Amino acid sequence: MTEEIIIAGFGGQGVLSMGKILAYSGVMQGQEVTWFPSYGPEMRGGTANVTVILSDNRISSPILHEFDTAIILNQQSLDKFEAEVKPGGTLLYDPNGIVHPPTRTDINIYKIEGTKIAADMGNVKTFNMVVLGAFLKAKPIVALESIRKGLEKSLPERHHKLIPMNLQAIEAGQQQMEEVHII
Repeated sequence: MTEEIIIAGFGGQGVLSMGKILAYSGVMQGQEVTWFPSYGPEMRGGTANVTVILSDNRISSPILHEFDTAIILNQQSLDKFEAEVKPGGTLLYDPNGIVHPPTRTDINIYKIEGTKIAADMGNVKTFNMVVLGAFLKAKPIVALESIRKGLEKSLPERHHKLIPMNLQAIEAGQQQMEEVHII
């Protein structure tokens, strides 16, 4: 199994953190992993994306030009990466700020109201974990126990008290993800 993923949105949405947690989770499962961030100098508010590859085999390069999955958190990223999802692949998006939703008919498309769900939970900072939960519902490539271990590895110890809240957000994302177009 090899899964090539792009996560893209604005800086400050937790794009890089989501990728890092996913990468650590793959390591916890004994997979080969790459985590390759890309962001503009403006950071918060600018565009950010990260590619993550999880594989049972050695990974030859972290640089990708097409993806099995795209997790999209803003219109600019949707415009840029929708066409780069492999036919038969998966696109997951948060509709907040998306003016023109995805239109492809040769990929699986899922929607998660991550912004709204995180706000309803009382902590908008869990937005990225809601989205991660939706992704894991669509593609359960890492176990929840590995995600918990990934959170422990990626969060400083002083923030470990936030792990239960993050796991609740992941569960909320799994429960509230919507199928838009399934091939």
